[in-house]
Amino acid sequence: MQTFQESFTQLFDRALSSAPAILGGILVLTIFIGLGLLASRGLKKLLGARATSTKKLRLVMRLTRWTFYIIGLVIALNILGLTKAASGVLAAGGVITVVLGFAFREIGENLLAGLFMSFSRSFDVGDLIESNGIIGVVKQINIRDVHVRTGDAIDIFIPSAIIFKNPLKNYTRDGLRRPSFKIGIDYGDNLKTARELLLSVVSTNEGVLEDPKPAVILSDFSDNYVQIEVQFWINTFSKHSNLAEIKTNVMESSHSTLRENGFTFSAEVSTAVEMLDKDS
Repeated sequence: MQTFQESFTQLFDRALSSAPAILGGILVLTIFIGLGLLASRGLKKLLGARATSTKKLRLVMRLTRWTFYIIGLVIALNILGLTKAASGVLAAGGVITVVLGFAFREIGENLLAGLFMSFSRSFDVGDLIESNGIIGVVKQINIRDVHVRTGDAIDIFIPSAIIFKNPLKNYTRDGLRRPSFKIGIDYGDNLKTARELLLSVVSTNEGVLEDPKPAVILSDFSDNYVQIEVQFWINTFSKHSNLAEIKTNVMESSHSTLRENGFTFSAEVSTAVEMLDKDS
């Protein structure tokens, strides 16, 4: 009977002496569980409006929670003096991380790139962008990929990592686009008059902006004709602004104006220009 009492007393003393460590471990674990839940909810509020897939959002939230849980467990085990157990948890976590890292490397890259782009990105839905040789209008921005629709109605899903790592062109960030085209006229035509006529007709077309101003410049002297380049600006934020339609209208009116004023186009030039007057 005395032996039993002594054993119970020793056990009670050990438990009493270990109570601070046990309470400290439980407190640390509880704190990290709370932090994990708070971080998960904060991430949901941050990405909830932008995330198009509920499953992906839940996966990110779950990974965030478990990261805090594991950190809290390791610290709690160390407080309890179970350093070997804590090392085992870290070792197991390291092995799992390496295996998963190799297995889901590309998925992980896209998820991380998507998360970074959620905080700061240079494009939004509706923008015309070019990335890795692909040009199209952004339809959706997901965590793992970006949905782009090209001009010939092809839906392309570009992985977030590709957009994040490579240079990106945004053609509509400030709403300004500068279409241009070239036209050739004969060396015998009056270049100054041609430029003035083209500048006048371009400025009167609907959809062409007055500021920045359009420009008509000499682009090149080819063997048989002079090449003129017409440049103008449009506002892509306007609902009535269609780049292809406006450019077509400007080209048609430019062609008609030069034709009505007797200019010879490059396709009609069949012989070299005589530099000397025939009568001289």
